[in-house]
Amino acid sequence: MKKELFAVGDVHGQISLFKKMLTNWNEDTQQLLLIGDLGDRGENPKECLLLAKTLVEEKGAIYLKGNHEEMLLNFMNDPERNYELYCLNGGMKTLETFLHPGLDAEYSPTEIGMFLASRYPALKPFLETLPLYYEWGDFLFVHAGVDLSKRDWRQTSDEDYVWIRDSFHKKKNNTGKIIVFGHTITPALYGDNHTTDLWIKDNKIGIDGGAVYGGALHGVLFNETKLVKDIKIDNTGYVWDGRV
Repeated sequence: MKKELFAVGDVHGQISLFKKMLTNWNEDTQQLLLIGDLGDRGENPKECLLLAKTLVEEKGAIYLKGNHEEMLLNFMNDPERNYELYCLNGGMKTLETFLHPGLDAEYSPTEIGMFLASRYPALKPFLETLPLYYEWGDFLFVHAGVDLSKRDWRQTSDEDYVWIRDSFHKKKNNTGKIIVFGHTITPALYGDNHTTDLWIKDNKIGIDGGAVYGGALHGVLFNETKLVKDIKIDNTGYVWDGRV
């Protein structure tokens, strides 16, 4: 077990920021953890997802399942039922980078799903293996949060691990763990739609700086008992405009 852990916030297709952040990771001494939501929106979701897959398989990285990984899996399992929701959440950008721009005008959701599965057959099985949380020392890492109304946080539903918001942010944390999460951007947690710093409150640490919206990508270094350092890279390049 490595002595430190380097956790990267929600990347959402921002491949340039992702690669830049990884230059700060020492793979010899630090366990790499990706908090989820590698794809959808952003500069190049395909490259982010495939790089994350390589990091897991070749470097032992931990890649937590986010709600956007769940939506991609849902689309691949049932394209007609899940296509609209996936596209509303930036999924078309992912599909276009895996296949080609303008595919929605040419193919049905079922055809798009078939093309994706046939050209990238390892993608779906890989996403299905992603864990929902990771415990490390005094810390619990999870994409969205846990159900703090449960006596044991491990009773959290699979849906809440990747989707929960206010009921986790506002309820008292009595788990005995410091919970590190992404999913909800820190400008929303601060309530000013501006502050991209880490959000730290009640033994909860929000690390999604909203990079894809022009905010910042965080890489946060921990040892088993404390936060050691935060590396914050402001997004001065590609900003998702919401069109796909």
